[in-house]
Amino acid sequence: MAGVVDVETTGLSPRRDEIVELALILFAFDRATGHIQGVVDEYSGLREPSVPISAGASKVNGITWEMVRGRRLDEPRVEQMLRRAEFLVAHNAPFDRSFLTRLFPLAGEKLWACSMRSVDWRGLGFDSAALQSLLRHHGIMAERAHRGPEDAHATLALLSRVGPDNRPYFYWLLQSYRPQPSSPGLTRRRPRWTRPGHPEHSL
Repeated sequence: MAGVVDVETTGLSPRRDEIVELALILFAFDRATGHIQGVVDEYSGLREPSVPISAGASKVNGITWEMVRGRRLDEPRVEQMLRRAEFLVAHNAPFDRSFLTRLFPLAGEKLWACSMRSVDWRGLGFDSAALQSLLRHHGIMAERAHRGPEDAHATLALLSRVGPDNRPYFYWLLQSYRPQPSSPGLTRRRPRWTRPGHPEHSL
């Protein structure tokens, strides 16, 4: 079981800015084929930050101070879901990971996969690896772009789609790693995933 993560923030700096919305979806998958078998659990919530929401961020995600005032994430629920996930997936994972690990150190102990970088979108014939561009190409419509729950579900839907080679895109994300007999689980083949103990893990 793995988890798709999407965060919306007050701005772009992990050091100065904070999460205002978090979405986390746990899903089952077939490791051999890459087929996503369905959603197991999901959570989303808004959070009042300790810093202002920048005008630029609010313009992109539509989240205002009035929407987050007094709101808190269900931290025990999020931590319980993180424990259940073998690894985490996000589109532009370094961004999501850098914010999430500040609130939930457990997230920093997880292997992260980047669906933007681990799939060779350009090699498969797409002009851009940007999420909204890929969604438009595949006819995946999100009710609200750049909102946590919608982007997380859209990322999962995209990875479920079958590409020109008749394999789901999630298959190629999994293939960016290979099993290593001396260590259980997944190990790095290309610097597209991050995990504890590797230089790229500290983003």
